[in-house]
Amino acid sequence: MDVNVEVPRSMRASVLKPDLTVVLEDRPVPQPEADQVLVRIEAVGVCGSDVHYYRHGRIGGFVVDRPIILGHESGGTIVAVGSDVDPGRIGERVSIEPQRSCRTCEFCKRGEYNLCTEIEFYATPPIDGVFAEYGVIQADFAHPIPDTMSMDAAALLEPLSCAIAAVRKAHIQPGSSVLIAGCGPIGIICAQAAKAFGAGEIVMTDLLEERRRLALKFGATKVVDPAAEQLPEASVDAFIDATGALPAVRSGIATVKPGGAAIIVGMGDEDMNLPVSVITAREIGVTGIFRYNNTWPAGISMVQNGVVDLDALVSGRFGLAEVQHALDIDTDPGTLKSIIEPQR
Repeated sequence: MDVNVEVPRSMRASVLKPDLTVVLEDRPVPQPEADQVLVRIEAVGVCGSDVHYYRHGRIGGFVVDRPIILGHESGGTIVAVGSDVDPGRIGERVSIEPQRSCRTCEFCKRGEYNLCTEIEFYATPPIDGVFAEYGVIQADFAHPIPDTMSMDAAALLEPLSCAIAAVRKAHIQPGSSVLIAGCGPIGIICAQAAKAFGAGEIVMTDLLEERRRLALKFGATKVVDPAAEQLPEASVDAFIDATGALPAVRSGIATVKPGGAAIIVGMGDEDMNLPVSVITAREIGVTGIFRYNNTWPAGISMVQNGVVDLDALVSGRFGLAEVQHALDIDTDPGTLKSIIEPQR
């Protein structure tokens, strides 16, 4: 690799053990392969999937059966490059798209590389993430960011990419109406993305009043307590679920107009009893999203142009030694996005 800055041989990393304890360890600094870059990690967002692995030790078939470094929403500075990468990239500030696909299968070739059966994704067993001081990624998935963009925003381009993928699937366009269930971090980011795509009406639901108040600051045009108010049937163009809760999914689908879309983003039960008669009679397109593809250019543009504010989502900052605490406080309704700062 080409290096013009001093890179240590070891680094600190926060490691989740199979017994679901979190410990701080010294690990070797990863060495970039020919097509990779080494990034000094400066900000990492705490995601719901990180919390899920920490609390339950698995998501579906992905099981924490050996030590793993969590964290996949990240930004930092390139400090070394592989032999096939332009050494002029050293010093670039980047946002990391945290996945590696085979690039040759049918899904990769048609641009849906997130569906690649050989996909390797940060912080998904057995692939390590970046609650650590350094990380490696293919050079073209280290996306340069403007000098005006913060490292917090660079990290949060990843959940914004999930929201962009959901909004694209929902066919949101200028004037669209959308219902979003859940005023947590991903729901609020989906609201910002929907507004950026031109949605004219953004209704959000949540059982917690504090989160409903937050949603009004981030693009919601109306907020509803689903325990107190039932929304009219066939009243919105699209529904996005960011809860994973069956009652929210069922009631949300009921609000979709004929020919509309229902996008399930939240992680819930593996099997759900859905209102098939409604889906069929209205020809509602029901789908999920599996991460994203080709979203970073749009996300960077949205942030740079001020139509999405990611910095305002940050509700706390923590060092590597405080990762467990950052994972524990997600239930606080005032917590939106906690940021881990590995260099602290």
